Amino acid sequence: MEDIEITFPGGKRVDAQVGAYVVHTDQPVEGGGEGTAISPFDLFLASLGTCAGLYVLAFCQARGLSTDGLALHQRVEVDPATKLPRHIRIEVALPSSFPDKYRTAVLRAAEGCKVKKTIAAAPSVEVALAQADEPLVKAS
Repeated sequence: MEDIEITFPGGKRVDAQVGAYVVHTDQPVEGGGEGTAISPFDLFLASLGTCAGLYVLAFCQARGLSTDGLALHQRVEVDPATKLPRHIRIEVALPSSFPDKYRTAVLRAAEGCKVKKTIAAAPSVEVALAQADEPLVKAS
């Protein structure tokens, strides 16, 4: 994976340069931002759902299964004391035409999501100061 550069274009906006792409984030108006983009935390949560969705999509495409009517719904239960997610549930909504023989397997496919596995592995995250004469330190 390549480095990700974080910049501050103004206000409460924080952008991430990932290869040729820029991911824009902002805080909602009630959080002091302008509400011009998704918040960083919501982007994090969305990465979990979209990753699971990619695995479900790949499963269906590999078997020539239609994705019409297929959807994922992600529900986040927040701990009122910490304001952090206590439980995240990803529901795979299958159309009635989805073959019974693949129902369990498509759930296993969603379980294979790399974002989910990374969260479960609880990697260490280090925050460090960059030296004045060096580029930004890579995040661990």
